[in-house]
Amino acid sequence: MTVVAPLQPKNTWQNPFKQLSKLSWAWRFTLGYLTIMLFLPVSAMLAKASTESPANIWRIATDPVALATYDVTFISALIAALINGVFGVLVAWVLVRYDFPFKRIVDAAIDLPFALPTSVAGLTLATVYSDNGWIGSLLAPLGIKVAFTRLGVMVAMIFISLPFVVRTLQPVLQELSKDVEEAAWCLGASKWQTFWRVIIPPLLPAILTGIALGFSRAVGEYGSIVIVAANVPFKDLITSVLIIQRLEQYDYSGATVIGSVLLLISLLSLVAINLLQSWGRRYEL
Repeated sequence: MTVVAPLQPKNTWQNPFKQLSKLSWAWRFTLGYLTIMLFLPVSAMLAKASTESPANIWRIATDPVALATYDVTFISALIAALINGVFGVLVAWVLVRYDFPFKRIVDAAIDLPFALPTSVAGLTLATVYSDNGWIGSLLAPLGIKVAFTRLGVMVAMIFISLPFVVRTLQPVLQELSKDVEEAAWCLGASKWQTFWRVIIPPLLPAILTGIALGFSRAVGEYGSIVIVAANVPFKDLITSVLIIQRLEQYDYSGATVIGSVLLLISLLSLVAINLLQSWGRRYEL
């Protein structure tokens, strides 16, 4: 008679240090590179801000001028990202689904904000949207002033963040099969019903990703806004310009405190948008 030994419970715990020792050189290089280029600079800024007392940190972070810049920066960036979320879908859809003259030139022009120096972008926008500019002269009789106002800040943010939405959506649209749309039409769905119930759900994660990237880019913009805006406190002064003003006054602690607030709010916003992306992935095909 054969005696079968009882099965011993398998020990699934693994020493994390032993796991780290098994990492390939590529992983080690990646962790080292991220540590030097990302984690250490952020830690240094937070460490510099922490040299101030908690009361002083709160005073600097909640200064009326700083609060006004938070409002201008984040509200304008959010509106710009949402506008690009709508028109970015339209632009990506046209570039993927339609053929028209000079399509390649238009497609290449989408990346212009990537290649164009931000100072040149600001100078261009200020020239076009000034009271005597090509577009500003048409809006001035209507009482609409763009350049050197908060509206100009929003226009600059829209300009520099549009490519993020378009380039994020294009690959997803190219992989989206037209057979699904035709099947919906055969089942009696209208074009609007097909768009909202068949096309938009699988695009939702990409749209949210593009909006997140555009929002983050708009929050960190400086070069174009400092030219197209008047940079007046409580009017159109953004947080990035306020940080530069504090540095010019040799207020390094104040600059790092405001920069840390900007960093933390941006991280929280990205976490919230990532949660929305996770929710949107349920609708992927």
